[in-house]
Amino acid sequence: MKNYKALLFDLDGTLLDTNELIIESFLHVLGETFPGKYSRETVLPFLGPPLFETFDAIDPTLTETLTASYRKWNLERHDQMVAPFDGVVETLRQLKKDGYKLAIVSTKRREMIDRGLKIMECETLFDTIVGFDDVTYTKPNPEPIQIALQRIGTNKEDALMIGDNFHDIVGGQRAGVDTAAVAWSIKGEAFLSTYNPTYMLHRMSDLLEIAKGQRV
Repeated sequence: MKNYKALLFDLDGTLLDTNELIIESFLHVLGETFPGKYSRETVLPFLGPPLFETFDAIDPTLTETLTASYRKWNLERHDQMVAPFDGVVETLRQLKKDGYKLAIVSTKRREMIDRGLKIMECETLFDTIVGFDDVTYTKPNPEPIQIALQRIGTNKEDALMIGDNFHDIVGGQRAGVDTAAVAWSIKGEAFLSTYNPTYMLHRMSDLLEIAKGQRV
């Protein structure tokens, strides 16, 4: 058991339920260009990686066009389709009150991170935010997590990375920090367990005990 000083959070699918928005955004954009080719099941792997990576793999000649179309459709519906997961806001506020350093480490652009935090009414809770605009390499490369640790002045041994996808778990492991997967991930608890996170959260409030070293 150990006490942590800093908690690093992914945003989409971890704190903020953006799953339906992202799925519908992909289905709309890809459905226009590749009618009948993609379904909910086939776009699920696209949740997590940066847009350019996903669209490059589909058709590199269309990456810019598809990205622009996705962002336009997504932005128009964002505020109506997203909300924090149960217990997230209360837990974040308690962790902040208890003196932990908090950070966002996301593959999203800062503009959209800020938009999501505003919906959650959590704009002032985080000591730093690392997004797509801040890095050369995105998760699972360790760079975003290393940047967050440097900014908040915390050693890797004292930090915990929390996320809903293998990018978060593998990125944390490569950065030398402990990791926590969230069981409410759309990818499923069994999928995340295969990456051997240090902890599996079934409620965000589990962090209140884990951060204090009260749960193995």
